[in-house]
Amino acid sequence: METIVLTHAVIVDGTGAEPIEDGTIVLEGDRIKDVLGGSAGRIPQDAAVIDCAGRTVLPGLIDGHLHISAFEADLIELKRRYHPSYIAARTLQVLKGMLDRGFTTVRDCGGADPGFPMIQAQGLFPSPRLVVCGKGLSQTGGHGDSRLPTERYEPVPSAIGMGGVVVDGVDNCRKAAREQLRSGVDFIKVMAGGGCMSPADEIDTTQYSPEELKAIVFEARAAGTYVAAHCYSDQSIINAVEAGIRTIEHGNLGTDKAARAIKDAGAFLVPTIVTYEAMGEMGKELGIPEVNLKKMIQARDAGMNALAQAHAAGCRIASGSDALGPMQLLMARELEIQARVMGPMGAIVAATKTNAELLRKQDDLGTLEPGKLADLIVVDGDPLKDITLLQDHEQKIALIMQGGGIYKNIF
Repeated sequence: METIVLTHAVIVDGTGAEPIEDGTIVLEGDRIKDVLGGSAGRIPQDAAVIDCAGRTVLPGLIDGHLHISAFEADLIELKRRYHPSYIAARTLQVLKGMLDRGFTTVRDCGGADPGFPMIQAQGLFPSPRLVVCGKGLSQTGGHGDSRLPTERYEPVPSAIGMGGVVVDGVDNCRKAAREQLRSGVDFIKVMAGGGCMSPADEIDTTQYSPEELKAIVFEARAAGTYVAAHCYSDQSIINAVEAGIRTIEHGNLGTDKAARAIKDAGAFLVPTIVTYEAMGEMGKELGIPEVNLKKMIQARDAGMNALAQAHAAGCRIASGSDALGPMQLLMARELEIQARVMGPMGAIVAATKTNAELLRKQDDLGTLEPGKLADLIVVDGDPLKDITLLQDHEQKIALIMQGGGIYKNIF
């Protein structure tokens, strides 16, 4: 097994501990062998040594909420415009871009089938490690129902991309969850509240009955996995956690009441504030309809307060960007936004250690510790002093490693 030694590095290991100054990381094959304060001592003669003086080593970043097939921002029209083969090709381009930005793992929250993780695992195309849910489940007229109010056809799931499965009633919800599980997904996604990009609902609404949500959770747990829920308002969040849903996506309208419910349930909150800020800046030029932009602005204006309430309540706060189309260039900006409430170290922990726990991959990912997979990035400068460094991936991220393999090296 090849040995690589990173020397003279500032090590931010993802645990929240104080940085290790002038540290050394020894990598052997695809794993981390040692993380040391000071030198490595006698380095094997055949080891590759990389001097990281003036640079900071972090775990590979993890994005806990993305849609890898959203290569354009107008999700309502995306599946109407493009053939599945074209969507697949563009998705592969999106994945490469995410890895280029230092995100070595991402969780797709609707659209990607289990074939994409196979592409990554077999090394067929550059990609972050992938955790996928297949198609999200939506009630009629819910966030995953892309029909305009004037359209009268029965919804048909798209072969690939953002379209969800529209399903109603306890028995049908059970079957839909089982179908997703049968296909090999890692978790189940449900739309438990209204959405910004859906045409027939408001973001403060609740969706799915408690009985339907509980049926979906039962099926996920029976298969050894969990449910993630899209929701914004207090009541939709409370409905979700009372049904046993493990991860709350977005949560922008949540107050201290919702924060306490998430905390008491031991659930995760996955804020995605950057997408709303970006939509406010870029939405019109990207052709987002005014009715959708209005909902985006509503979510944006409330999002920081919801994050602060969750942080004060002691919730487990993960990190996601939900970035769509050209806004995917801003993925790392979510860390800057979370740092306004949680501090730079808190934002880094959310995007590494906590996200690994969210994905149930904490034994392999999320921190720089012996035995973990060698997924890491080396950044010019100190992101604890200037977390925006992570946004300048072309110039400031000097090294990207995934499973011990060097994907990028501009030393």
